[in-house]
Amino acid sequence: MTRPGGTWRNWARTEKIRPQSVERPRTVEAVRRAVDAARRRGLRVKAVGAGHSFTGIALAPGVLLDLTDLTGLVSVDPETRSVRLLAGTRLHQIPGLLRPYGLAMENLGDIDHQSIAGALATGTHGTGARFGGLATQVIGLTLVTASGDLVTISESENAELLPAGALSLGALGIVVDVTLRCVPAFGLAAQEKPERLTEVVDGFAERAVASDHFEFFWFPHTDLALTKTNRRLDVGESLRPLSRAARLTDDLVISGLVHPMACGVGTVVPALVPAINRMSSRVWGNRSFSDQSTRVFTSVRHVRFREMEYALPVAQLPEAFHAVQCLIEERRWRIEFPIEVRVAAADDVWMSTAYGRDTGYLAIHRYWRKRPDEYFRAVEEIMRSFGGRPHWGKMHSADAQTLRELYPRFDEFLAVRERLDPDRAFRNAYLDRVLGP
Repeated sequence: MTRPGGTWRNWARTEKIRPQSVERPRTVEAVRRAVDAARRRGLRVKAVGAGHSFTGIALAPGVLLDLTDLTGLVSVDPETRSVRLLAGTRLHQIPGLLRPYGLAMENLGDIDHQSIAGALATGTHGTGARFGGLATQVIGLTLVTASGDLVTISESENAELLPAGALSLGALGIVVDVTLRCVPAFGLAAQEKPERLTEVVDGFAERAVASDHFEFFWFPHTDLALTKTNRRLDVGESLRPLSRAARLTDDLVISGLVHPMACGVGTVVPALVPAINRMSSRVWGNRSFSDQSTRVFTSVRHVRFREMEYALPVAQLPEAFHAVQCLIEERRWRIEFPIEVRVAAADDVWMSTAYGRDTGYLAIHRYWRKRPDEYFRAVEEIMRSFGGRPHWGKMHSADAQTLRELYPRFDEFLAVRERLDPDRAFRNAYLDRVLGP
């Protein structure tokens, strides 16, 4: 939370700004008043949620709308399994809100601290060859436009705006609520284990299709992949959750103590990174359990980091991964954080990284005390050579000219922006770069 006159920073400490004013609306009507007041003062306005984007997508040069208090469940339709949530609701709050109705979100990413509106606006996704990103679950939303008006977008009202509004980059207005298509609550059986890296990479596409949800992590300088395979359980199948002791060991001891210590040591003595990574690849992720979906999809992150992620045609992902491997070896870098590889189904959301193609994701990270610039720039060149699309909420340097070539509906999205925000009340430097002024 940012005090008036203070500096707002995102979680990763990659972006900061001192807005001219800060508003904390508790109601949709309060959002409308704040946007109208900003317009009358000639100030641009942006909404922020949890600040988990690594880019400047949420930076507010004028009025910052902190939606922390605009949370909760608005309504549920048990027949259609649709739920309407206020925009500031955190992902980790949603399971408790849906539990009384026996519902769950169809798929999730591995971090659940984002606000629902922020996660949607930046293209947050999980993994699964038959499942799309979070935006594919959207069947409606409500926007506050620059004039303070409310625009309802759904399958029956302003339906032509839904493919743009479901993943809006915050460029169309202030999203105040979203309606999601949910599924009956379900469990997941999780199998996490180290495997030979070459076999996992070469067989990635087949493994992804054969599993409900598949991904792997690779610590550079090792020959192991840490695989995570999740199977969706049928109704009535029993659950075998991790014991409290096992969860505490993984979440607190290994993730909360050992990994931060390893990153710190690797920062001071880079030569130790390969040995540390080899140790990490053997102590992490060797377990089998089953639990409610949200407890399996998401994990605790104790270490602050920076991240870049690119979306590629899934068939090209093994070749791109090998290119990154060779890059790290050739440059003799010591990379302390793992590379994460996931997959998603093609979708029809205009600004989705998976628009029109089955997609593989390759994400690279660096400990937040290490400068990522050289590593990220070099990997980005590789990703672009494969037609990669950058994750909107993660670090990248792509501009509007580059992105127009990657997104077939780019100009149609800009036309919607022109219709809803002709005076660019919701622009900032990031949006000027990726969409144009």
